[in-house]
Amino acid sequence: MESTPAILLRRTRFSETSLIVTWLTRDHGKLKTMARGVLRPKSPLAGALDLFFETEIAFVRSRRSEIHTLREVVLRNPFEGLRKDYARVELAAYFVELLEAATEPEHPVPELFDLLHRALAYLETAAPSRRALLHFENELARLLGIHGEAGTGSAASALARACSRLPSARPGLLHKLP
Repeated sequence: MESTPAILLRRTRFSETSLIVTWLTRDHGKLKTMARGVLRPKSPLAGALDLFFETEIAFVRSRRSEIHTLREVVLRNPFEGLRKDYARVELAAYFVELLEAATEPEHPVPELFDLLHRALAYLETAAPSRRALLHFENELARLLGIHGEAGTGSAASALARACSRLPSARPGLLHKLP
């Protein structure tokens, strides 16, 4: 069994009682786990699997699939302040979608985990802003080594080239963020 700090990126229903959970981990990069029975009323994992939660997870690697078995989840930081405002949740979701597009499965880049952690911590206490969105994009492009490539222009342009496209929420966010 392996353990690592992780931030929950996505939950996908697999069956009546199970979820496939996508994490960004410090030690293993983007990782998918099967949370069997988590939707049962008396599951020990109930309440510990919500979007943007910072946790410590323990999992068992699968030999046949990219989906590993989730064994334990210890909640470290739920980023409660982030959930007090819909605009904060929207910007956090944009950050997650952008990171998902920019990362390969099980390719560890601890700096990307730290970037997402800092972004969620910022949104927990501060109002979302255009400046925060642009800063996140600049930092992500810098960490990926694509910021400042010849002919790319802005960080957003470099990310769009690297990821094939930017998340569709970006224009709406830029329009409504101060």
